[in-house]
Amino acid sequence: MRYGAIDIGSNAVRLLIADIKENDGTVSFKKNTLIRVPVRLGDDAFLNHYISDKKANDLVKTMQAFRNLMDVYKVGEYMACATSAMREAKNGADVVKQIKEQADINIDIVHGQVEAKIIYASHAEQNIDKSKNYLYIDVGGGSTELSLFSVGELVASKSFNIGTIRILDNQDTEESWSNMREFIREHTRHFKGLLGIGTGGNINKLYRLSEEKNNSPMPFSKLKSLYDYLDSFSLKDRINVLGLNQDRADVIIPACEIYLSVMKWAGIKNIYVPTVGMVDGIIQTLIDENYVKTALK
Repeated sequence: MRYGAIDIGSNAVRLLIADIKENDGTVSFKKNTLIRVPVRLGDDAFLNHYISDKKANDLVKTMQAFRNLMDVYKVGEYMACATSAMREAKNGADVVKQIKEQADINIDIVHGQVEAKIIYASHAEQNIDKSKNYLYIDVGGGSTELSLFSVGELVASKSFNIGTIRILDNQDTEESWSNMREFIREHTRHFKGLLGIGTGGNINKLYRLSEEKNNSPMPFSKLKSLYDYLDSFSLKDRINVLGLNQDRADVIIPACEIYLSVMKWAGIKNIYVPTVGMVDGIIQTLIDENYVKTALK
């Protein structure tokens, strides 16, 4: 059995094909194929609140390729979710309809709270001490999702219109930053020794650059040093000298700024990076839905 997960983000579009395994009543998945295409829908959505014909055509072609790959890999179940950019585009629903007609893929445009729930479904905390308190921080191109957990229970969760593409396009607002800061201070002030859990492509890359040992948290000081180091290079040199992909070299700086701000406001000294994201959460959501249904029959 194979499942497919499609994440239509503001910076990139991803397809994860995963092998589903069942052993002694426990269902898990193993990543088979992961493809990332930097369509960057946010450039249109946050500036013009509209997906241009060129971007829409690029997205349709990408979805057609994903449809063909899922057919070749014999994917049984799939879920496709579009997030911040498609939420804000006035023609988002029209693009979804176009993709259905030309690529035969059904897409759900999900709200921020649903996005946060799917990200949490990735079970990023499974190898972490549940007796402690954690703030999930997921930074995307158009939004940042924060979820506070205390002893394994969800305390508060909220999505904010602060993301890497939005910042690069100067479409983030002081009000959004203030709202995020107040949310953090209100909900974390009673928790001492709060730990962070970071998800998203940028924090995964930063964790690899930090050369921390597997499963070890990354200290705030290490992330700040990485930020200062990367910011000392021009965009061109981050690509040519440091070897970052072009679509990563620009967004990694605002991503650092978001993670550092959240950690500072929440008093977080260490952040775990389980290298999972939206697509992992979609696969787990499919498992939870399908195997719960099977169990209830």
